[in-house]
Amino acid sequence: MGDNVAPQNLGAARPASDRYDLVFALLVASFLLTASLPGGRARVLPFVLYVAALTLALRGAFRDRRVSHRLLWTLLVGSAVAVILLIVVPNGTVHGVVSLWVAAILVLSIVAVVRRVLAHRVVTMQTIFGALSAYLLIGFLYAALFSAVSELHHTALFAHGQPANSKTIQYFSFITMTTVGYGDFTAASEPARTLAVFDALSGQIFLVTLVARLVSIFGTTRSER
Repeated sequence: MGDNVAPQNLGAARPASDRYDLVFALLVASFLLTASLPGGRARVLPFVLYVAALTLALRGAFRDRRVSHRLLWTLLVGSAVAVILLIVVPNGTVHGVVSLWVAAILVLSIVAVVRRVLAHRVVTMQTIFGALSAYLLIGFLYAALFSAVSELHHTALFAHGQPANSKTIQYFSFITMTTVGYGDFTAASEPARTLAVFDALSGQIFLVTLVARLVSIFGTTRSER
């Protein structure tokens, strides 16, 4: 009897209900908007796409609907407040606090997406898009943390006088995560250097563990056919 009891939260996956393709598309659109739009109030636009992607990612992650509803309402209300603050009070402290809020949401989203993807019994396109989305979310997480450090630490984020804005911070986060390391941007402060190390480690650990797990699931599925 115990084997038939369904878990309360993230149990057996229902891949058909997942829309990680849309999550991935929204995250890519947010990335491109951040890279192309000027700073200031214009950063609200990629933030809105960002929230839409995270809403989709969290929507089907938990079986307990009360948990899902609470998380989604917290996300939407908190993000609405963040958007208002970014528009009405566009100063460094507000940007730093909003960045920390975004980072907290991203941590939850990464955990939810990874657990959901690992619960898939069969590797589908949604599984692959879920893994890709989680990888992008890691890059966005560290971009949010770098942004918070830049706004709240009151020291230069990058060495050699390089500007720290939404474009350069996003670029630095993803370049560090993928360990490309062109060298055009270098962390200057100790908090930024520490984050850069964890950024690189997180990207590599993700690839080693999750991709290996997906390959294992795919191999098991083929052997059972």
